[in-house]
Amino acid sequence: MAAEEKKTEEKKIDKNQPETEDLGTEKKMDTDTEEKKESSLKTPKGKKKIIRQIAHGRAYIQATYNNTIITLTDLNGNVLSWSSAGQNGFKGPKKATPYAASIIVKNAVEKSKIYGLKNVNVFVKGVGSGRESAIRALNTYGINVLSIKDITPIPHNGCRHKKPRRI
Repeated sequence: MAAEEKKTEEKKIDKNQPETEDLGTEKKMDTDTEEKKESSLKTPKGKKKIIRQIAHGRAYIQATYNNTIITLTDLNGNVLSWSSAGQNGFKGPKKATPYAASIIVKNAVEKSKIYGLKNVNVFVKGVGSGRESAIRALNTYGINVLSIKDITPIPHNGCRHKKPRRI
């Protein structure tokens, strides 16, 4: 009996609402689900990505006291690959060592091989110990270094001093 009462209540609700609205909402729902199906059909799992070949790019090396990060980009700044010491399994103070920097560069260069990157302009930021070793590692792993530029931020006048203490 309870089920029959629910059905009659549902029918009463349907009777109160105009039929045109019901059809409209049903059509909207159908088109939404169809669009979702079409979009999933448009991008199958086996579809190949179009990989552009880039011969000339930029390498950004950020070498701090705690970590070293390298990013390989094209000339517009679109990231091709990046790597950091933490991503490669280094922990604690080992992240800022020259050895870690060379491993980071190796990983980033391997990721960017599919783009055909051959020549880079290097931009170095920071004062860490991985600066020089990262640049040398770029050369040893088959990437030509065309130029090196230091973009470490330098304070020109420093912060404002505290007001003098009155005694």
